[in-house]
Amino acid sequence: MTEKIAVVGVGRMGANMARRLKEVGFPVAAVYDARPELAETLAKEIGAERCMRLARVTELSDVILTVVTDDKAMRQIFAPPKPGVDSLLRDARGKVFINCATLSPKVHVEVEKLAQKAGAESLEACMASSITQAREGTLYLMCGGAQSTFNKAKPILEKLSSSMRYVGKAGQAAMVKALANMVMNINTAGPAEGLGLAAACKLDLAMVREVFSQTGANSRVLQTDGEDMHNREHSCFFSAAHAAKDSGIALALAKEKKLNLPLAAAAFKQYTRMIKEGLGELDKSGIAELTFKGRHKSKKK
Repeated sequence: MTEKIAVVGVGRMGANMARRLKEVGFPVAAVYDARPELAETLAKEIGAERCMRLARVTELSDVILTVVTDDKAMRQIFAPPKPGVDSLLRDARGKVFINCATLSPKVHVEVEKLAQKAGAESLEACMASSITQAREGTLYLMCGGAQSTFNKAKPILEKLSSSMRYVGKAGQAAMVKALANMVMNINTAGPAEGLGLAAACKLDLAMVREVFSQTGANSRVLQTDGEDMHNREHSCFFSAAHAAKDSGIALALAKEKKLNLPLAAAAFKQYTRMIKEGLGELDKSGIAELTFKGRHKSKKK
C-alpha cells in the first residue's frame, strides 16, 4: 500500500474514512477542511499534515478523496488552476481524485472534464451508508467514471466498503445515489406519519411498530429509525438537511425529465420545513418531530 492518500472534507464521514485507511495500512499524508480546527485535530491523531492550501494536498498525495458538502464547495476545490487561485487541480498530472459526496450529476461530469484537462483522473464513489460504516470500512459505494479509473481505485475502495457497484460513466452514480436517498426519505416520512397518528390514537407504539414490521408497512427505515422516532432519539447519522439536499437533487432530475413526483415533493417539503424550523441538524428520524402531536411548536405564526 504505497499510494499516499489525502482526504479533503474531514467531517464525520471524511474523518472516519481517513482513520479507516490509516488503520489498514495506507499512508494518509494530508487532510484539509474549510474548518481548520477539524483538520488539525484529525491530522494530529493520524500523523498527517494539516494543509492550509488545496494545492499542497495534491502535492503530498497520489490519491485524493473528497467528501464536501455541496456543488458550490466541490466547484471551489476543483477551480481551474489559474494564477492566484488555490485548487486541487494545480500540478495534478497523474493524480487520482475519488469524490464521495452526494452532488448533482452535472458537477461530477464537470469535475471529470477538469481533471482530465489537468492530466488527472476522477471517479465518483457515492456512499449509501453512514458514520459507523465509514469507520468500519463497510460502506456501500456506487461508482461512476472511466472503467480504468475504477479499476485503479478499487484496492482503496475495497478497504472502505463491504460492497460496491460500478454504475457507468460520470454522473450516473450520482443519479442512482440521489434516487436511492429520495426513496429513503419518502420511506422515512411514512413511518413518522404512521407512528404519529398511532400516538394520537393512544395506541402502544411498541406494539404498532411490531405490527408494522410483520406487514407491508415494514421497511429498513422502520428498523433503523422507528424506535428513535418513538423515543425522540435523533442523534445525527444522516441529517435532515442532507435529506433535503438529496431529495432536491432528485427532484431537479425529475424536472429535467418532465416527471411529476408528488411523494418525493412532499418529503422534500417536510425536510425543508425542518431546516426552516431549526431542526435541520437532527437525524432524518427527526421528521417525526413534525408528525407527533404536541412535539414541535412551529415558528410559523
